[in-house]
Amino acid sequence: MRAHDVARLFTTPVDSPAYAPTRYRFTDREYLTLTYRTDPGALRRIVPEPLAVADPLVRFEVIRMPDVTGLGDYTEAGQLITVEHGGKRGEFNLAMYVDSVPAISSGRELSAYPKKFGSPSLYVDSDTLVGTLDYGSLRVATATMGYKHHPMDPDEARAELCTPMFMVKTALHYDGTPRVCELVRTRIEDVTVKSAFHGPAALQLFAHALAPMADLPVLEVVGASHIVADLTLSPAEPVHDYLAKAERA
Repeated sequence: MRAHDVARLFTTPVDSPAYAPTRYRFTDREYLTLTYRTDPGALRRIVPEPLAVADPLVRFEVIRMPDVTGLGDYTEAGQLITVEHGGKRGEFNLAMYVDSVPAISSGRELSAYPKKFGSPSLYVDSDTLVGTLDYGSLRVATATMGYKHHPMDPDEARAELCTPMFMVKTALHYDGTPRVCELVRTRIEDVTVKSAFHGPAALQLFAHALAPMADLPVLEVVGASHIVADLTLSPAEPVHDYLAKAERA
């Protein structure tokens, strides 16, 4: 392989890339989302500046993705925290647990999605929509929602999906010191809402040292939604450079 060919590589292995070089389009992406109130002190300990905790609200979500350009079929689950940045509302993406190695690799390398391996699932049990997350052999989350009880306004569903999302992007030098440490922002676009419902819901989180969802305890479930949509993920853009601030200090 010539040097100029190496320079054009987008990922490794050089003879079998870890993921496809494409912009990902999601068809029939299905969300189960429960919004709950939690301990404000716990949020302040993990939300990075310059983000500010707006309300002590967390979204637990399980997302079923049966048709993704370049990535195929996979499921993920995670927690997003309601925050403010520059006086505008958004969400801080705390963690995502995913059952696809290509989705983990592309999410971390191309953007800043905080993905690690887990075993989420989303299915209908009689009249109940059920979302679960296992880490290894242990259950760490179980969410339930009444199946399609109350129609949701499509504009409300679209606004929920398109809330700006913040994440921390890190990359290290070979000596272990930070090379990149940024707060980035992204959002979902080109959304077509196909189905959207509200319903009664409940959420259980179980303590785990390496999947610490229960560190943000469920004090009150304040809302739940079940949305199916087609959409595209926009590229991330940096909004704060932590290393530049450290150098000035």
